Amino acid sequence: MTSQTSAPEIKIAKGLAGVYSDTSKVSKVFDETNTLTYFGYPVQELAEHCRFEEVAYLLWHGELPNAEQLKTFEAEERSQRDISKELITIIRQFRKDAHPMDTLRTAVSFLGVEDPEAADNSRAANMRKSIRMMAKIPTIIAADFRIRKGQEPIAPKKDLTMAENFFHMYFGQVPDAKIVRCFDASLTFYAEHGFNASTFTARTIVSSLSEIYAAVTGAIGSLKGPLHGGANEAVMHMLLSIGDVSKTQSWIDDALTHKKLVMGFGHRVYRNGDSRVPHMTKYFHDMAKIANGQKWVEMEDILAKNVIEKKGIHPNLDFPVGPAYYLMGFEIPIFTPIFVISRITGWTAHIMEQLEDNKLMRPLSVYNGTPQRPVQPLEKRKAA
Repeated sequence: MTSQTSAPEIKIAKGLAGVYSDTSKVSKVFDETNTLTYFGYPVQELAEHCRFEEVAYLLWHGELPNAEQLKTFEAEERSQRDISKELITIIRQFRKDAHPMDTLRTAVSFLGVEDPEAADNSRAANMRKSIRMMAKIPTIIAADFRIRKGQEPIAPKKDLTMAENFFHMYFGQVPDAKIVRCFDASLTFYAEHGFNASTFTARTIVSSLSEIYAAVTGAIGSLKGPLHGGANEAVMHMLLSIGDVSKTQSWIDDALTHKKLVMGFGHRVYRNGDSRVPHMTKYFHDMAKIANGQKWVEMEDILAKNVIEKKGIHPNLDFPVGPAYYLMGFEIPIFTPIFVISRITGWTAHIMEQLEDNKLMRPLSVYNGTPQRPVQPLEKRKAA
């Protein structure tokens, strides 16, 4: 008698929800405190006590720098801020209505073409390339913005912090220190968040032993989507479409009744609210006071109250960041490229970690298509 065994049931994890693909030392959300940490440090404490450059060093080295290490690190980053005349020429050829994430993706790919170390996947070379991208990406974004406005790019300065320098290159001046502080804190909050879609994309690409520029280019493409980095843009578009505090309650009532997507809420990792939100909201409120933006605060208060009470879903980081960037004067399509200024640190930290103990990413799929069948000669195939 022949025994028959049934094939084991295969469970599909759509979106890879609940699937662990690897280990990582870079960041973790501790459930007991609902806190995102970078190498064990709570992100809200990093934003409060450190500049973004210190956080970048932490993500690449696993420890915060001392004064001498920070001085050396900043000197290296500042020395790499200029971009080539060839890249400026290419930026001038971009369509003026192209999304800045598309132009940034292409420009970063060109950095790889220019870099003689591009194919060197050693940790030392990848560290140097990571610093180059951290230094040059703000210059690319600001140059692209000004060129599409018919203005000349403004060269970076080496005596400014990263946050100050970006305002200088974008607007031609550095604003009040409180505005710079808000911007710098947002970079820290955005710097890293585990195996999110863009980070996983980067790790997948480099797992084939492709180079770091290819991985970052792919990550930029992933981040552009409105379900990921593009959500901060979508939040501001939503607020502008509502238009006024007086219309907010009726808008959210209609959205919830008809199950419309309300941008800036929910997160795959957090269930009891994003730990970054209260702290970034404080900076958003500071911006509202500085830039006469109280109406955006009141509108968001109404939206958050309703969604939390009626759906049990909390705001994510994009909810306060969108209007905060808007009040700083940045145009909405620039919001996600700013995210890249920050997340380049997390992406490259993960790329280097992936290469330390690499295995090619190759998941399986369950086939649900047509069963195997023979190919019919052309004269016997029926008309559709």
